[in-house]
Amino acid sequence: MNIRKKETRQERQQQRLDAGIMSEHFPEVASIVISMIYSQDGIEKSLPRTVNFYPDSYALFRIDCLSLGCVDGGFDLSDVITSMIRNRKETTKGKLVCKGGPSTDHATIVYEIAIQYA
Repeated sequence: MNIRKKETRQERQQQRLDAGIMSEHFPEVASIVISMIYSQDGIEKSLPRTVNFYPDSYALFRIDCLSLGCVDGGFDLSDVITSMIRNRKETTKGKLVCKGGPSTDHATIVYEIAIQYA
């Protein structure tokens, strides 16, 4: 399992490099803030998380799952964010479920995304 997690981390780093910098793809965006409430099956307490993206951030809008047993999971907000930018939308809300494996304690996020334009 540890080898797979190491490979996954290396793959994620390569994905970030391949995605490029946000200012190259979205020069009209000053910042993106993703506020979320992270919940995991079998755990009563939810965890608030905030992830910020700035012009010099990688243009990869994927949030890793925090479940220890999760491999290849996470929450990909790329389609949501690119659609918001295309339509010059400033806020949106939603919910995503992690479908990674082999963990049985999958996680869910309820998110709110705020985009500030330059």
